Amino acid sequence: MKRIFAIVGVVVMAALMQGVVLAESNPFIGTWKMNAEKSKFSPGPAPKSLTITMEAAGDGVKSTSQATGADGTSTSWSYTANYDGNDNPITGTGVPGAADTVTLRRINVNKTELTLKKGGQVVRTAWLVVFKDGKVLKIIAKGKDVDGKPSKVGLVLDKQ
Repeated sequence: MKRIFAIVGVVVMAALMQGVVLAESNPFIGTWKMNAEKSKFSPGPAPKSLTITMEAAGDGVKSTSQATGADGTSTSWSYTANYDGNDNPITGTGVPGAADTVTLRRINVNKTELTLKKGGQVVRTAWLVVFKDGKVLKIIAKGKDVDGKPSKVGLVLDKQ
């Protein structure tokens, strides 16, 4: 019986350590705030603020975004997704392109491709890049806004 408990203990510790290693090897983990002066929105207007918090979740991330629009409206949305290319639900309000699912694909340790879909159709594709210093996250997104019109976003976020 002691041997079984010892084996179970080792397995549990290995699983916990894997989560720690994944979090440490993922430069996206943390809280990011939009740098309004360096960000670009076409068409505008730009939001007054945007904060994205990413935390390790299994083989992927849990991402929560909170924004205040140019008109003062608050929005918040979140998702949990692995880097496996599968669709995952998005919850909340103000989701870009009114998307209902997100897909993540890891290109390399500092670059991720994110695809937003509504009803199974792609509405926006974004590339997220963490600079080598780990202090800046740049997001380039192209697609459609909630009205179906073309939009392009160049977000620059600073790690908090």
